[in-house]
Amino acid sequence: MSVSAPAAPEQKASSGGRSVQTYIDETPIWADGTALQSTPMTAMQWRIWTLAAAGKFFEGLVVFMTGVAMPLIAEEFDISQMQHGMVGAASLFGILVGAIGLGGLSDYFGRKVMFIVEMIIFMIFLLLLVASPSYFWLVVFLFGLGVALGCDYPTAHLIISESIASRMRGRLVLGAFGFQALGALTGTVVGYLVLKNVPEIGAWRWMYATAIIPALIVTIGRFSIPESAHWLLVRGRHKDAQAQIARLLARKPPYPNHVELAQPVASKPARNIAALFNKANLRATILASVPWFLQDLGTYGIGIFTPTILAATLGHKTAHARNLADLIDNDVLAAKGAGFIDLLLIVGIVCAILFVDKAGSIRLQILGFIGCAAGLAIAASSTYVTGGNQLLLIFAGFMLFNFMTNLGPNAQTYLLAGEVFPTRVRGMGAGFAAAFAKIGAVATAFLFPILLVDIGTQALLYILVGTSLLGAIITWLFRIDTTGVSLEQIGN
Repeated sequence: MSVSAPAAPEQKASSGGRSVQTYIDETPIWADGTALQSTPMTAMQWRIWTLAAAGKFFEGLVVFMTGVAMPLIAEEFDISQMQHGMVGAASLFGILVGAIGLGGLSDYFGRKVMFIVEMIIFMIFLLLLVASPSYFWLVVFLFGLGVALGCDYPTAHLIISESIASRMRGRLVLGAFGFQALGALTGTVVGYLVLKNVPEIGAWRWMYATAIIPALIVTIGRFSIPESAHWLLVRGRHKDAQAQIARLLARKPPYPNHVELAQPVASKPARNIAALFNKANLRATILASVPWFLQDLGTYGIGIFTPTILAATLGHKTAHARNLADLIDNDVLAAKGAGFIDLLLIVGIVCAILFVDKAGSIRLQILGFIGCAAGLAIAASSTYVTGGNQLLLIFAGFMLFNFMTNLGPNAQTYLLAGEVFPTRVRGMGAGFAAAFAKIGAVATAFLFPILLVDIGTQALLYILVGTSLLGAIITWLFRIDTTGVSLEQIGN
């Protein structure tokens, strides 16, 4: 049975043409008039999704692998506690700069251009990182990696959401975002395997080197995708938009048979960030930015240093490493603990994908924040008991936190940031939200080791309980429902 154009009158383009999202959302109809139950993904749409998911995978891989590599880096370069914090914060600070400095450039130069540029930057700094000659250059190269990953935050989201049918947008964006958790787990597994097979100080270089060939493949693949027709129309490039949407929706047999886009009023992207704070966009800016900031306070503070926290709390590591063997053994144990807890991140994101279309992003984000607060409170209460009960509370608290953060705020803040802004400022808005969030991540990564010593684990966790509850409140007060809604409708 072959696919043909629908027989309904709306199947044909009117004299003024149709919108980009109308073509993407359209459900094909069989030649006998039977409509499909859903809009099938084209090969190009799947390619775009896969290449975007790879970017999130590399973020999880690099950022969380740093936690496993940290003891070896500290030993090789003989760094102080403050320098230790700088290494942990370098890539996160780079993400902040990349998100705000490069992410918004997709509104000017196009989604595809920045999608390629960010991977080229990532490749260059990954190669340099493996060959780092000193502590200073190590920090510089980690920062450069972060810049590339920061650009990916808004760009990868937009490249997916502007190419996907509205009713499946949430699931597919979150599915790609879930590869961050898979990358985190892979980072700890790779760290463990490298440590077991290359038990030497320089093993951390081999950890990062494992990403070089996969990153090269992804870089080459990104040259083959079409540009966003949404962006092309906003820039007044009508013919280019028609050609790119036809390429995006190419099927066998062909459907749609002909593309005729409406002529929109072209608009230039905002030239400064002040556009995000005008009356039309302020609510979206607050919703996209503040809860994400509050979520990152907990996630990155705990996530990066999870190996260290687990190893110290469980009492398995040697208190003072006397030689290289002790150091390697401690790091192996830390990697095992981190990998176990990272599994909960994957379970959480799978549940987010399953429930986002039914419950909606706003509800899941609020529920997730409350769950994070509960998990942190359980972990904090472990200080009141000893022995096996303490161990049980620690694992229960951190496992609940990791599950609820990916069911809720860690996934939903990313999704909402790329959906609540109109097309002409969508890249800048999503980039600003990611950058604002990483202020919390950078501060936490740098201060977390110091605060653990100064105020203790319990006090720090109770502070994070408060920030999680605040995130739930702000999400509710500034809520904008985007689940299943056309991007063109949201933008207007």
